[in-house]
Amino acid sequence: MRISPSTKRLLIGIASSLAAVLLLAFAVFQWKRQQLLDYALKEVKAKIERKYPVILTLGPARFAGFKTVEIQGMSLVPSAAPTDTLLTAKRLQASLSVRSLFAGRPVFSGLEIMTARLTARKTATTDNFGFLAKKQKASTVPQDTTKGTNYGLLLNRALETAFDNVPGEANFTNFYVSYLSPRHTAQLTLPQLKIQDGDISGRLTATIDSVSNELGISGHIEPSDYELTARVFGVGGSVQLPYVPRRFGALVSFDTVQVRLDSKDFDDDDTGGRLMVRGSLAARGFSLYHPKLASNEIEVKRGSLDFVATLGRGTVALEKGSQITLNKLVLYPEISVRMKPSRAVSIRVKSAETQANDFFSSLPTGIFDEVRGTTGTGTLTYHLNASLDMARVDSLKFDSGLRGNNFHLTGFGEEDLNKLNTAFQYTAYNDKGDSLRTFAVGPPNPDFVPYNDVSPYLIHAITTAEDPRFFSHHGFMEQAFVKSAIQNIKERRFARGGSTISMQLVKNVFLSRQKTVGRKAEEALIVWLLENAHLASKQRMFEVYLNIIEWGPSKYRWPSGKRGVYGVKDAALFYYGKRPDELNLPESLYLASIIPKPKFARYSFDAYGDLRRSTRYFFRLIADIMATRGLITSNDRENLPYALHLGGPARQYMAFSARPDTTRTTAQADSSQFEPLNLIDLLNTGAAPDAGVNANVPDAEPAKNPK
Repeated sequence: MRISPSTKRLLIGIASSLAAVLLLAFAVFQWKRQQLLDYALKEVKAKIERKYPVILTLGPARFAGFKTVEIQGMSLVPSAAPTDTLLTAKRLQASLSVRSLFAGRPVFSGLEIMTARLTARKTATTDNFGFLAKKQKASTVPQDTTKGTNYGLLLNRALETAFDNVPGEANFTNFYVSYLSPRHTAQLTLPQLKIQDGDISGRLTATIDSVSNELGISGHIEPSDYELTARVFGVGGSVQLPYVPRRFGALVSFDTVQVRLDSKDFDDDDTGGRLMVRGSLAARGFSLYHPKLASNEIEVKRGSLDFVATLGRGTVALEKGSQITLNKLVLYPEISVRMKPSRAVSIRVKSAETQANDFFSSLPTGIFDEVRGTTGTGTLTYHLNASLDMARVDSLKFDSGLRGNNFHLTGFGEEDLNKLNTAFQYTAYNDKGDSLRTFAVGPPNPDFVPYNDVSPYLIHAITTAEDPRFFSHHGFMEQAFVKSAIQNIKERRFARGGSTISMQLVKNVFLSRQKTVGRKAEEALIVWLLENAHLASKQRMFEVYLNIIEWGPSKYRWPSGKRGVYGVKDAALFYYGKRPDELNLPESLYLASIIPKPKFARYSFDAYGDLRRSTRYFFRLIADIMATRGLITSNDRENLPYALHLGGPARQYMAFSARPDTTRTTAQADSSQFEPLNLIDLLNTGAAPDAGVNANVPDAEPAKNPK
């Protein structure tokens, strides 16, 4: 078909007109959408400035594509400090729904911020970021301010501030964050941090209080539901936790940590608000070091805490339903802490029934190194119940125990616990950790004294003063421990020990001399194994104890060249020039009296060579108890002399002084060798057996009558 020239001209005219109309419409569209964009950004600015006391400044904005909006620069400044800029960005990009723009309800998404800087500052009185935290409406319910800070309210505000300000989609490039306060500094450099459909990924370098880490971040967030799963891991090495070294003197590191928040529920009750949060915290390659906890780093390969926590006014609690997992060991904790009107804590922990081998292999390294590798059959279960109100320290309660079900030891770890039954080498150390003397404990040593060659007076005096139920308990006296802890808390120092003879023996034969929580925990576990697996008889344990205990000055050198006064044979010769089986009652009482502080034995006498008042009191008290228990006769007690004849070399070391008798009440606790029980008020003078001890076991040593 042939088109005529006139038709061609008509079609060209129509096309040209249509093109012109489209061009005009496009020009109008471009002009209008730019106008609408400028209007929308003004609304955004007004909305933010109505919500927060800030000045928001936005640079020139334009469409860099059909839906892409580009803003050349922005700044956010607190109204109260117009010269203290909080946030700046060189360029911002976002996707804008054109339809929503023309509808008057602009919807931005896919925010990208390039080369941004967040600078937070805090002084003693002001800061430039506090306005971001939402202020809760004032409660009309009267609040009791004597109950302290409402931790639930504070955490709820922090969570809402953080989640409410998380964009649905965002991409931060070259984002720099700094924080400066009188006590802390922090710098964070984020080459990239991306949030897309709730998924989080990124890398950052963080320097907080001079501790630097390169981190990787991944996870997912649902801001509207307050749900978060975040994984933080070290890049090229482990992550060193900041703040902790300066605040607590501890070092904490990890390879990977995963934090999960499942929910939060805030109840605005009559106490000002109570928050419940559920979630978990898991770590791999966790390491903790503090000199008071252990001499080495405490390491856990895998650990996690599934928590149900509540926070309120002056209270924080880990509720029932929480779970701690250490490798293969599972614990169920319930812990509550109250800060006001007085500090109080309550702890309940119970473990799941655990196979013996799983139990030992799950113990953290750095604490239980001597039992590492121990094997056994059956199962083990641990429990702990404790509570303390600092306003009523005498209310302290403590109950802890490890129970075995068909448990039998099949192998030992680093230390052969059976060595107590054979001759072994023992090394005595001073307070500085220097070795003073090494000797055999057993028949190969001519100075070794068998149990039956020791005066019964000495055996009864020591057990009565140090551990009256040694021959009947299974290694522990919980009531004794509680009494000691109460006194130590009241005096705010280590005023009194809580160790049984079993615990003293284990510490010196198998463990180091360092006073740490970890060593005490391992000491308790080894005592439990010794006592419950019946690895050594009580008589043998006491025999070893008598032959290694320090009883005099470490500087004394014997004619043979050996140094110090260790063991019962040395003690009998050093003080009296006798054999151990020749010791009488007063001589035995004196040796028992100096076990807690052998370095202070030289202050036991006055200027006239008589026993000082504190030692005479000890003699009377212990002798009374021994008579009550039938360990000595009433005639022995009635005719007890208070004079001693020092027939050995000890006399030249005594400080015969007329100074006031204050040595035993004011001297620092001696750490030379043992931490004795010294619980004279708990000695059995007819009272009920110690709570927590095997009350149905006869309270008696092996039959042995004084000569």
